Amino acid sequence: MHYVAGLRRFAPFALALLVAAGGQAATVSSTLTLTGTTTISSSGYVNAGQITLTNVGSGTFASTIPLTALTGSTVTASFTITLSGGTLTGTYTEPTSILLGGSGSASATITGGTGSYAGYTGSFPTLASSTSGSGLSYSFTFSGSGTVNTAGGGSTTAPPTIASVTDGASYTANVAQGSFLTVWGSNLAPSNIGLTNFPRPTSQGGVKVTFTPVAGGAGTDTYLIYIGTSQINALLPSTVPVGNYNVTVTNGTVSNQVLTQVVATKVGLFTQDQSGTGLAVVFNYISQSENDVNRLTTGGYNGSLSSPAKPGQVLVAWGTGIGPYQPGDNTAGISHDFSTSEPIAAIVGGVSIPVVFAGLNGYAGEDQINFTLPANVPTGCSVPLQISVNGNLSAAVSIAIAPSASATACVQTGYTTQQLQNLDNGATITAGGFSLSQDVETVASVGTEKIDDIGGSFTQVTGFQLSSSGTPNYSLTTIAGCQVFKYTFSGTTVTVGGAKSLDAGTVTLTGPSGSNLTSQKLTEDSSNDYSYIINLTGQTSNGTILAGTYSLTGSGGTAVGPFNTSITIGPPLVLSSPLPTTVTESAGFTLNWTGGNTSDVVNITGATSTSTGTAANKVYTATGFICTTTAGQKTYTVPPAVLTQLVPATSGSLDVSSGVGSVNFSATLKADGSNIPSSFTYSWVTGGLAAYQ
Repeated sequence: MHYVAGLRRFAPFALALLVAAGGQAATVSSTLTLTGTTTISSSGYVNAGQITLTNVGSGTFASTIPLTALTGSTVTASFTITLSGGTLTGTYTEPTSILLGGSGSASATITGGTGSYAGYTGSFPTLASSTSGSGLSYSFTFSGSGTVNTAGGGSTTAPPTIASVTDGASYTANVAQGSFLTVWGSNLAPSNIGLTNFPRPTSQGGVKVTFTPVAGGAGTDTYLIYIGTSQINALLPSTVPVGNYNVTVTNGTVSNQVLTQVVATKVGLFTQDQSGTGLAVVFNYISQSENDVNRLTTGGYNGSLSSPAKPGQVLVAWGTGIGPYQPGDNTAGISHDFSTSEPIAAIVGGVSIPVVFAGLNGYAGEDQINFTLPANVPTGCSVPLQISVNGNLSAAVSIAIAPSASATACVQTGYTTQQLQNLDNGATITAGGFSLSQDVETVASVGTEKIDDIGGSFTQVTGFQLSSSGTPNYSLTTIAGCQVFKYTFSGTTVTVGGAKSLDAGTVTLTGPSGSNLTSQKLTEDSSNDYSYIINLTGQTSNGTILAGTYSLTGSGGTAVGPFNTSITIGPPLVLSSPLPTTVTESAGFTLNWTGGNTSDVVNITGATSTSTGTAANKVYTATGFICTTTAGQKTYTVPPAVLTQLVPATSGSLDVSSGVGSVNFSATLKADGSNIPSSFTYSWVTGGLAAYQ
């Protein structure tokens, strides 16, 4: 069985901030002057302004920094500058504190351009930076001197641009030695060259992918599997040592560099919709002549027999990244069982299962994992599956397991066997959710800001995505009654499948007397997500959230029919003293409060993060906790056993949310007239930044 990671299109989130260049002779001195405005939105920090580069030219820039990039003390992003005759691209780094008002020193590097500026490079090592403003809008200035190398300019061919580098199965940051990887971007190849055969080339049609050590030294070219204009699938040679690398694509010109970490082991499991999450590529062993594709019901799928797994059955999962195998990196017909030399297990529904075989069985980079389900294995249509190698867990995917050997379908609460069969035949699941909240955040350098808002959508997923356990590199444990989580993610995010949002027409909100909310229309964006800012300190004052009844009404749109629901919210709780700005993890801390309804749920949450690397694609590790009680308790102590699980950091988050109430309602899916199960929730949130030590 040979399964190669999917050849899909993708929609990368934009990364960026400022800066740029262009030029004339081989190398020119230049002074960069940049002024503009940052607007904060749900997509991040959206920047627009004017830039002048002496001895080069003047133009405009536009960029966005996603909110996920703002977890460390510095932020690094890519940029695009539009000048007469072409564009300039590169990376920019600044202290995170500058974004919300302040001053400091930034730096910028030019890595390429288009049109008259193709091939340009440059460096502005010190840029004096300052930002001022409040609410959702800030003004900024940047200035400093540097140099611009203009050699090689004049081509009208756009250079290759990498958006991110991920493993070739779960599509998350970090790549294992001897494993499949995927490069996402634009202009990566002159055309969709397609698949290559053994022996796989390191260069095809002038295209190659190179891993160069950050610490210095010669680069290593990967073995190319598939070459497309926006996606390249490759195999990383097992000989590439563990460490940090700058990855580039060469296609006539060299792309921007993207920082990628090479690790010894990082298992990624292939998924059937090639999204990196949801239903895994797993085969249920029936006999020597029959191996069914793991699906929700018994039948046929994509020309093959399919069925859910059964307790006691042998399963075969497919993935990549168990470990390096230097003798067979570029050959077919190889076999190597890693489980004979290192501890490997399949984790199914939290149950650890020894593997019978885990390794290469035909093709380099492609791992086959065989294991037998125990008789008492958890069953269902979205049972989590992970592979553990030396204690390192793969990102969670899911498999379907029927309750008995004679059953023809898995069991999912709320779904009939016929509905599951429909999902196997291409039907979808739709759900709706809207959230009303007031969030009061206090940051020492900014002050206290309050935002009252509402947001939500109606989303639709396929049968492949029944599981919600497919959060990349995510683990969750219970300690002292609290949920403690850890996950990793990269500064560049690639969206590859999952849910889509549906149009529900005009959605309006009406609140109680004093809220100033009477049939207030929510804004619907191009993705059919709805939102409205009711009140934001110093920026927007359209009303306020207070205790009372709120009605949400939809007129009906192209996909969702009319709906109407309401929720009644009680008063927020009031903390007896401010949240701590320094948390001593070994000591724990206690919060006291008054107010709120006795039965209101109270969540106390905190999180920290650390990062590795200095380029646009930093890799972040986040740790955090969620402790739950009720308002009537009026006090709660977060114990040291929970706090010591967090990575110490000088700037983490700490929040208390109360209310957390919800009501259920139904809307109608126009495509088939079915009901859309939906919820309307609310919460009061008080929070800010805290140091964890």
